[in-house]
Amino acid sequence: MQKKQEKTGLVWFKNNLRVQDNAILNKALNENNVVLAVYYFDPKDFMNTAFGFKKTEKFRAKFLIETVVNLRANLKFANIELFVYQQSPECHLASFVKEHHVTKLYTQLEWTHEELETHKEVLDTLEHDIQVHTDYDQFLIHPHDINLETSQIPDVFTSFRKYIEKNSSIRPQAYLTKHNTNLSIENTTKVPTLKDLGFQDFSLSNHSAFPFKGGESAAKNRLNYYCFESQKLGNYKKTRNGLIGLDYSSKLSPWLANGSISARTIYWTIKKFETEYFKNQSTYWLVFELLWRDYFKYIALKYQNKIFQRNGISNNSHFFKKNSKTISLWMQGKTKSAFVNANMQELNSTGWMSNRGRQNVASFFSKELQMDWRIGAAYFESLLIDYDVHSNYGNWMYVSGVGNDPRNRAFNVELQAERYDPKGDYRRLWQTNP
Repeated sequence: MQKKQEKTGLVWFKNNLRVQDNAILNKALNENNVVLAVYYFDPKDFMNTAFGFKKTEKFRAKFLIETVVNLRANLKFANIELFVYQQSPECHLASFVKEHHVTKLYTQLEWTHEELETHKEVLDTLEHDIQVHTDYDQFLIHPHDINLETSQIPDVFTSFRKYIEKNSSIRPQAYLTKHNTNLSIENTTKVPTLKDLGFQDFSLSNHSAFPFKGGESAAKNRLNYYCFESQKLGNYKKTRNGLIGLDYSSKLSPWLANGSISARTIYWTIKKFETEYFKNQSTYWLVFELLWRDYFKYIALKYQNKIFQRNGISNNSHFFKKNSKTISLWMQGKTKSAFVNANMQELNSTGWMSNRGRQNVASFFSKELQMDWRIGAAYFESLLIDYDVHSNYGNWMYVSGVGNDPRNRAFNVELQAERYDPKGDYRRLWQTNP
């Protein structure tokens, strides 16, 4: 417990589970004598949804556990204790604040429904003299730098991209300039195990295209490998539609999703690569993909809860069915399409699926089967290691015809299979290794 006269700041970590380039953490360190940190494994995130499957399944749970273990270790280097609780923050954070005489609370700003509800409930429990500082720290381009009102954000990605590239700049990375007061504080909290969260331990499939661990340290290693050690970045545009192996894409999205690494760190690493080695379409294309990620975040900021509604952000009324048997067969990878089935088997076995696969199985689900896209999006939310609320629901809206695609296209999954899996290697891999 801290002495009452000390200025004590508390960093409430959410999806910003890193030390490097963390604006919230930096601000807390610069404004307080003592900084503590807290993270909550919220039981709500591990409950069954209305669709009958867990909101967070074992793959993302394991990745998150590894991430928080690594975050705790990295914070130790800055003399910051990370307290970890398996509780809902709205039921506990106020008592923690009171016990440790916290005067300022620092946390990442969220803008989707469930996160906003939790944030509001936490604020309602705090005493009025507690100062709360929030900031956006998930974007490549900070919302204060976009020079557009939220209502003016273009609904078409190309227009958004062209505007951003002409009118916005990327902030520099925020490096730690100060460490916490060297203090001794008792912290007996433990990071929960898979069993604590309701799962059995498991071994990942040998065929996984994402066998990496969670955490900022692993993210940095992967970024360094992809850019500098292997220089795979230089071929990204040619290989990004791959289906098998570790290096057809950067594989940075899981770490980006829970904030183990920032989009800015990736951007400035690409710029360093371009300065030291070369610049080509591939180096640009990874930045292009970061802009897609930002785009869906801005669309969620603009349209709020419409991204979770049946008709999405479109003004058109779409008809979707709900057939439990059809949905179950799609989830199990037992449809008429071997290509769709292979992708679903990979997802079910590893918590990972390629970008090309995601577009095809989502289009098949909503356009071919005409099932309610929100069920598919919720299934992805459950299983994907790199689940990001804005990208997940944004992409599902896009391919389902209720989002930002003005052409409302459907994928021909058989032609896609012929193009991207011409010899059937991927289909055979996941048919024989479910």
